[in-house]
Amino acid sequence: MQNTTNYFQYLNGKQHITFFLFLSLVLASCNNQPKDTPETDFCTNIHRNDSTSLSKELEDVAEQMATKTGVYVLEDGSGSMVARAWLTEYAEKTIDIQYFIFSTDNVGLIACDYLIRAADRGVKVRIIVDDIMVDADIQDILTFASHENITVKIYNPGVNLGKNIFSKISKFATDFRSANQRMHNKTFIVDGKVVITGGRNIADEYFDYDHEYNFRDRDILLLGNVSQTINASFNQFWNSDLSKDVTTIIDDLPTNATAENRFDKLHEYACNPENFWPQVRTRIANLPNTFKTINASGNLVWLDDVQFISDEPGKNDGEQGLGGGGVSTTALIDLVKKAKSSIEIQTPYLITTTLAQNLFKEATERGVKIRILTNSLASTDNVEAFSSYQSDRETLLKTGVRIFEFKPDAEERLSIMTGELQATLNHKPIFGLHAKSMVIDNQITVVGTFNLDPRSANLNTECVVVVNSSQISKGVLKGMEIEFKPENSWETTLDFNPDAEVGNYKRLKTWTRKLLPKSIL
Repeated sequence: MQNTTNYFQYLNGKQHITFFLFLSLVLASCNNQPKDTPETDFCTNIHRNDSTSLSKELEDVAEQMATKTGVYVLEDGSGSMVARAWLTEYAEKTIDIQYFIFSTDNVGLIACDYLIRAADRGVKVRIIVDDIMVDADIQDILTFASHENITVKIYNPGVNLGKNIFSKISKFATDFRSANQRMHNKTFIVDGKVVITGGRNIADEYFDYDHEYNFRDRDILLLGNVSQTINASFNQFWNSDLSKDVTTIIDDLPTNATAENRFDKLHEYACNPENFWPQVRTRIANLPNTFKTINASGNLVWLDDVQFISDEPGKNDGEQGLGGGGVSTTALIDLVKKAKSSIEIQTPYLITTTLAQNLFKEATERGVKIRILTNSLASTDNVEAFSSYQSDRETLLKTGVRIFEFKPDAEERLSIMTGELQATLNHKPIFGLHAKSMVIDNQITVVGTFNLDPRSANLNTECVVVVNSSQISKGVLKGMEIEFKPENSWETTLDFNPDAEVGNYKRLKTWTRKLLPKSIL
């Protein structure tokens, strides 16, 4: 039988990442020196600007933040990474984080270092992670959580962390629905007033730094009023009985939990310019100037009508088995039903049920034009999800929607992937779609974590931001229109699909996945 952790990696679109969180602590707590880390302490030449703070940089917009929400869409991965880094560096009180994937590649290691440094300054860091993808050494997780200002909670434990293979199999055999309920929310909240949410996890490929495969994704930066709702959602998950402090799950304390130097090797790794390039640090340092330019140009849009919608921990009452929907599902269905002229959708995984197909059919019959961009077999990282989409593709096309499939060598990747890896080393990795967005009637924009599949609809907790603004919609649509073009995607019809663009092995692999039940994909 397939290992349950590996089994669920493809269910959530991250098949090739196995280490989820905090394996970076191996670098900090063991005696092995990180690769290529010289003995020189590069941190001595790196100084945080103590003359500024988050509050100081937001002084000019503080009055607007009291009653409105500032909205800025983060289209490119590198810019989204720089924003997170600066906010962590200049947080004053709190950093609250929910992520489904927090990998331990270069971006993940440096993110961990930033969080530890923030905690060293007295910032309280709270992190909630889902149990199913944690594949780190227990001692390393506990070492990270041993910092007096860092608390780690595990969502819905019992299927992975601290369990052997027999315990995992038993959990899925005796409580299948509960074992399938995962937390897919992604929120990054600083000082309770600035939020980044959207499709990106923490790993190189979400921020344009992977050598082989990068995602075209989308986040949204929010300042001010709506942050109150997002804080309340985070606290609901934090206080839920499903979220357990990692120290209550595992009894054995790490041997180096009180060692003053337990994070030194991680700091050395992050200070090494071979791992954290000086030009990236320069961009982070210059972010306040960038923010002022964005605000002055009107690209930071201040609005009254911004909603944050999140499922509650546990998703639904379970009376409908693996179905049942959720708050986010209901909200998105309602938006589709109210559409008058157009719906533009981006989703990496497109698995439709009869309910979804009928919903689209009803919309097209009342004159709504629907276009959907999803991954092709050539660009997808998830052949299991593609297999189910492939089976229903013809049925979906007959509802009247137009379907476009992303090209792995989309020309747009040269402009969207702005990371220093591509600029410096001229890498041209495969480009896969991971954005989960929708624009309705050129007026309402949805950015979030929700995939168009039964798992997002019924099992995983998801969150979305709904923005009522023609200006925001215009900006997002500009990118979508580019991605619908022939140089970036194929239009799939009843007479044509681009499946033949891949080799026989991947096509065979996709075909063998057709036995998997749609309800858990």
